[in-house]
Amino acid sequence: MIDAKMYALGDEPSAIRELFAYGMQRKAEIGAHNVFDYSIGNPSIPAPALVRDTILELMEEDPVTLHAYTPAAGDPSVRQTIADAISRRFGVIATPGQLYLTPGAAAALAISLKAVTNPGDEVIVISPFFPEYSTWIAMCGCVRVEVPAQVPSFQLDVPAIEAAITPKTSAIIINSPNNPVGAVYTRQNLEELAAMLLRKEEELGHPIYLVSDEPYREITYGKEVPYVPTLYPRTIVCNSYSKSLSLPGERIGYIYVADAMDDAREVITAVAGAGRALGYICAPTLLQRVIARCVDEPSDVAAYAENRALLTDGLAKLGYEYVEPDGAFYLWVKALEDDAQAFSDRAKDYELLLVPSDSFGVGGWVRLSYCIAHDTIERSLPAFAALKESYQEV
Repeated sequence: MIDAKMYALGDEPSAIRELFAYGMQRKAEIGAHNVFDYSIGNPSIPAPALVRDTILELMEEDPVTLHAYTPAAGDPSVRQTIADAISRRFGVIATPGQLYLTPGAAAALAISLKAVTNPGDEVIVISPFFPEYSTWIAMCGCVRVEVPAQVPSFQLDVPAIEAAITPKTSAIIINSPNNPVGAVYTRQNLEELAAMLLRKEEELGHPIYLVSDEPYREITYGKEVPYVPTLYPRTIVCNSYSKSLSLPGERIGYIYVADAMDDAREVITAVAGAGRALGYICAPTLLQRVIARCVDEPSDVAAYAENRALLTDGLAKLGYEYVEPDGAFYLWVKALEDDAQAFSDRAKDYELLLVPSDSFGVGGWVRLSYCIAHDTIERSLPAFAALKESYQEV
């Protein structure tokens, strides 16, 4: 018989994907030039030339070897390369045995949560949060516990997190730079979190794992992004190259279980078991080879910075309220009515595709993904003006 829970997940709409699909349909009807699609984080910046050159070079190798299976956790030489890069960049001792390559950050998060939780455990998320966290937590049979971020800074509210921790708490997910707000947690904020978690571990007598979701680490606008394992040893890093190298559809990333945690070997073994159980073994071999060659390749942040400036300046002049993003490529904009879905629906009348905040765990906001063509942002500003005027006419 069909699993009722899986059926419900399959039938449950995703606000982001639903709006993205609507946008594809609308573009086919009236032309892509006439639709202002801020729905999904699909980078419009092309992948670095090194990615293309590496793929072409690899395609000259023996195809049988190039496309063969690697070990379940990934090619040992690729894991060594990534471990060396982590050690070099962040001043930690990272070893390849603590790395597990995955088809993107989504798989990394699903595996990590499965590895360190048991049914009935509680997992804390910081709202607003990426909607799929709910799916992966539910898949583990765990309970999602929401703790709002501080407003208006959207930093971690450490006292509120501490108050939410119970004997059933097994993990906390943090995301910096943040999707959907673009906040970057400060070193002081993370140090306060780490000190509190160490204290709570001792008080409760069991581990609390910090799962750090980091696909936007390389996309910042002058802010430091502290490396969480240097502050809290019991950290599991979930990373992806989809945003930093503009490869969202290729699905390649990794889990790094910090060597510094006292149960590091047990956790990476559980990660391997969870990857096996969920079917996430042997990440795409060609992409493993590509990221090994491109591990130090920088992101084209300048293009996103230009988009950010154009969009925020334009919306500010029109009187919209928003949170200035320090990282990622999303703008968190205050809806012009309390009902975010209704505001998003009205925006469609002006061909503006804005993701309502409800699925992110809060109401009254919309998320704009500005990793789109600069020209699209420029041409969308009159639509934003008309949308605002429609509220003033009521």
